[in-house]
Amino acid sequence: MSLINTEIKPFKAQAYHNGKFIELTEASLKGKWSVVIFMPAAFTFNCPTEVEDAADNYPEFQKADTEVYIVTTDTHFSHKVWHETSPAVGKAKFPLVGDPTHQLTRAFDVHIEEEGLALRGTFIINPEGVIKTLEIHSNEIARDVKETLRKLKAAQFTAKNPGQVCPAKWQEGAQTLTPSLDLVGKI
Repeated sequence: MSLINTEIKPFKAQAYHNGKFIELTEASLKGKWSVVIFMPAAFTFNCPTEVEDAADNYPEFQKADTEVYIVTTDTHFSHKVWHETSPAVGKAKFPLVGDPTHQLTRAFDVHIEEEGLALRGTFIINPEGVIKTLEIHSNEIARDVKETLRKLKAAQFTAKNPGQVCPAKWQEGAQTLTPSLDLVGKI
């Protein structure tokens, strides 16, 4: 069964965020939009490029009233050291979430059982805690967070404009569609 349009499961996790350790639960993700980005592990070669991409685009997420969470199967202690030693990861102003018990990776169906690591998964969650988009792929392929931003803005638009849909490559401010019988076979 797909996780789309399901509510996130209860969880408790520790994160490193702006020089402090914080506790996160499913309630932490409610009340505003959230983007949860799973990565295999800290101190790897490809993951810091994704953290840096998210950090470089973080102001755009903030403008969209959205929090970003990076999750790996490491501890929050590892994330502190990762943040302090990697120039790319050091740019992160969002929580770096530890999941050493694999509670989150299993709940979001990105856990690689035989490796104890996560697949690269990206989830956009609405303020009610409902998963609106997900993307999961093989670990050798890093993501482009600008596409995540585009999907976030589309999800926010359709949440505010029921009955509208965002066509392929839709960008904020572009025309949307109102599904109707009149459009069938006309596009």
